[in-house]
Amino acid sequence: MSQEELIKYRIARANETLKEARLLADAGYWNAAANRLYYACFYLVNALLISRKLSFNSHNGVKTEFNRTFVKSGLVSMESGKCYARVFNLRQEGDYIDFKRFEKQDIDPFFEEVQAFFKEVTPLITLE
Repeated sequence: MSQEELIKYRIARANETLKEARLLADAGYWNAAANRLYYACFYLVNALLISRKLSFNSHNGVKTEFNRTFVKSGLVSMESGKCYARVFNLRQEGDYIDFKRFEKQDIDPFFEEVQAFFKEVTPLITLE
């Protein structure tokens, strides 16, 4: 698979996963929706990093490099950097903390934030 194909695949996965998050939220599966919101952002950030010939083997590595290369340099707003950190933490809580049950009010506000994140990050991805 070429780099361009991988980038396109990651973008498609990001968009598909965001739709999954909405479906899960609409069905009341808030922990699963939180997971999918994070993965939607994760796939998009991966596409961005790959487009800059950067690759990491861990979620933490991806988050750290995104912040270092894009947020701290001003290419991406602090708001988007915070959004990514918050959905990362949501996913950690929902997936790994026993008895953690998210509710609608915990997750619904993130849909708007993630949409803004996508609008800001997507144009930065190059297919070269």
